[in-house]
Amino acid sequence: MNSKERVLRALSRTGLPDRVPLQFDLSRTLAEQFAAKYGMKPHFTTSYYEDVTYRLSNNDLRVAMGSDCVIVGASLPRGYQHPVDENGLIINEFGMKMREGAIYMEVVAHPLAGVQSAAEIEGFPFPDPLADGRYDDAARDIAKFKDEYFIVGDIELTMFDMMQQLVGLEKLLIDLAQGAEYLEPLMDKCRIFATEVGKKLISLGVDAVWTGDDFGAQNGMLISPRMWRRYFKERYRQIYADLKAANPHVIICQHCDGAVAPILNDWIEVGLEVFNPVQPNVPGHEPEDLKGKFGDRLSFWGAIDQQKLLPFGTSEEIEQDIKAKIQVLGRGGGYMVSPAHIIQGDTSVENVEAFIAAVKKHGVYA
Repeated sequence: MNSKERVLRALSRTGLPDRVPLQFDLSRTLAEQFAAKYGMKPHFTTSYYEDVTYRLSNNDLRVAMGSDCVIVGASLPRGYQHPVDENGLIINEFGMKMREGAIYMEVVAHPLAGVQSAAEIEGFPFPDPLADGRYDDAARDIAKFKDEYFIVGDIELTMFDMMQQLVGLEKLLIDLAQGAEYLEPLMDKCRIFATEVGKKLISLGVDAVWTGDDFGAQNGMLISPRMWRRYFKERYRQIYADLKAANPHVIICQHCDGAVAPILNDWIEVGLEVFNPVQPNVPGHEPEDLKGKFGDRLSFWGAIDQQKLLPFGTSEEIEQDIKAKIQVLGRGGGYMVSPAHIIQGDTSVENVEAFIAAVKKHGVYA
């Protein structure tokens, strides 16, 4: 069974694969370290939102290390580079000013920080999702890997996350509570942009589309389930329907950090098929609970802690955690092992290798 067949069987819950499939993302530091170890040259595909870069980059390296998936997405237009202001801040295509942080890129100036009206949203220019060259790297990797590997098209920052980077999180949360008039026009502008990216990736041949919005925190949701249903539920139904209309066989995956079990039933209702990253150690995400409540309708992708376990755990602790997650979430299929986010530079090369080895060792179905 090759990687494409393995992932497809697991995520579609159409029978047991030979083993639980594996996927992971590497920060720039780790990608450079592993590229040197494997005698390869790192290749970074700059996303229209910088942190997603590490989802899309170094597919050659990651499959050489054991990943069953190739992740592709929209990059920058051909020949375009982000300008840098007098303070050294990167200005992306949306007008966000960004600074390289200790772990992630930080938005330090939000272009819609003062927005009040729907008219301001109408007049605010979004980048062209189909600009020339935006999919050059995606097309190259799809053509290279499509026969052997499962191809995922990434359209993270689908609505809520894009809005908070445009507006600022505090303002956005207050305005959601007050029902500001600009909210729904901005949601729809973000939705349309993301959907156009997703449809283009489908036309290029991806097997799944990976939408993404982080509605959860460590101890609960950032907005109430009622507010999520008011603003986002039907918009997600429309996104998923538009993607399925482009290809009925494409698998719908959703990235959402934090404790979001209260809305998983709703998400399934509107068409979600694979939940990622199954963030561990948050309320409602106990593996037995998730598998018991949702496992007949939803597949799981993730669940391995990259906050404490991978950077600070021993190889034995990593192996035991992965074994336990596979035993529960992988029971009967429906699971792909992955860290709950991009593996950062605070994780050693040895621990990354221990993680991969443990998946290969304990993921085999008898």
